Amino acid sequence: MKREILDTQEKASQINRDPLKYGSFAEIGAGQEVARWFFRAGGASHTIAKSTSAYDMMVSDSLYGVTERYVSRNRLERMLEYEYNALLQLLDQKRGATTKFFVFCDTVAARSKVVEDSHGWMGIRFQTHPKGPFSEIIVHVRMLDSTNLQQQEAIGIVGVNLIHGAMYLHDDPTELIGSLQENLSLDRIELDLIKFSGPAFEGVDNRLMSLELVRQGIANAAMFTADGEVVQAAEVLWRKPILVERGSFRPITNATMDMLECAQAQFIQEPNVFGEPIVVLMEMTMKNLTTEGGINPKDFLERVDMLCALGKTVLISNYGEYYRLAAYLFRYTKKMIGIVMGVPTLRELFDEKYYTELEGGILESFGRLFKNALKLYVYPLQDPRTGSIITAGNLRVAPNLRHLYAYLIENHFIQGIREYNEACLPIFSRDVLEKIQRGDPSWEKLVPLEVGRMIKERNLLGHHSNGAPQINAVAQP
Repeated sequence: MKREILDTQEKASQINRDPLKYGSFAEIGAGQEVARWFFRAGGASHTIAKSTSAYDMMVSDSLYGVTERYVSRNRLERMLEYEYNALLQLLDQKRGATTKFFVFCDTVAARSKVVEDSHGWMGIRFQTHPKGPFSEIIVHVRMLDSTNLQQQEAIGIVGVNLIHGAMYLHDDPTELIGSLQENLSLDRIELDLIKFSGPAFEGVDNRLMSLELVRQGIANAAMFTADGEVVQAAEVLWRKPILVERGSFRPITNATMDMLECAQAQFIQEPNVFGEPIVVLMEMTMKNLTTEGGINPKDFLERVDMLCALGKTVLISNYGEYYRLAAYLFRYTKKMIGIVMGVPTLRELFDEKYYTELEGGILESFGRLFKNALKLYVYPLQDPRTGSIITAGNLRVAPNLRHLYAYLIENHFIQGIREYNEACLPIFSRDVLEKIQRGDPSWEKLVPLEVGRMIKERNLLGHHSNGAPQINAVAQP
């Protein structure tokens, strides 16, 4: 049966009427926007033990410790730890046997002029039964409204949704994620990180939850590191040069890595990059992740595990167009950005049919793509029929776009990848996947050693240890 969606006031009222729920609120910045909903709903004395707003930095530091950034995950985690311990110390002996305690915290920067600076961290630590251990949910929120007042309102609604979801939907994290944007339109907020922890979420893989954020349209992109830790983009990308390779990675091949390593060798020698630590991202779009049966969680994790085995940070996004990916990266850095692609992708980039929704067509797209320090590094293609090699230098585009293409080449916005391994040019992921699934052992020489070992040990991507082909290797969702 479909769950009834309550409005924000009804959610706050339901929690206030629940005699088992009792907790405290601590909110830094943007006002007491979440606690206010519970006070307005009536009966808040049955829910709220205390509500704190530490606007003064010295007061905040005295409670939660000194920090470099007040709107950060670190600050939120300290707030949750302090407030939860304080609540138990005060009340556990008196009412712990009959109460499921919780604390809600947020630290938010709302702005009326610079929307990109409008963001916040919020989290809830809660018990699922009296005297039980705590579980926790942390989210990062981007506020997209243009005025301070609207942003504050949105934060209040999201906070209530998070508390309500933690209390009544923790058994179904996927539905809980979907509830976070209830009573808000998609153009008002974006939640680009969520992390579940504790016994209530035993067995929950936060990488799958990141995928769920993007799949449900609550985030446009989500990121996690090689060790599986979900991260907010600014934590990784802030003011750093970035090199990103897009692909399906099904599987990662020697060509995949040759493309990246050659591009990286050129990227780090750029005058604006030389000597600086760079960030390398492996990006999968929702289109890359979609197979005939849709998006399969098992298949997704298999690809991610292979990338992580190579020590790569993974970005998943719904940015099908490269200019949208560029805008996302520009949000976090003004340093140089490199995008790695093959000749077939570059050829598609110059197909005008992909830009009919833009008033300025392909010119508007390229204007957005190259407006800052961004460069395309292009891996050559070997024609399977003739053996000839097509590069960024000899690629032919439509006659009406030749001058545009020449301009981008001559000004080094597009650069061919040099010193590539010719032995890698005939390798294509789809061919390697076919060999894996039909039991042809020649595939092993076409992938990195770590990837081949993982595929064999865990029978990934339809591989079967006895060498027999595996039919319908990717299960239907």
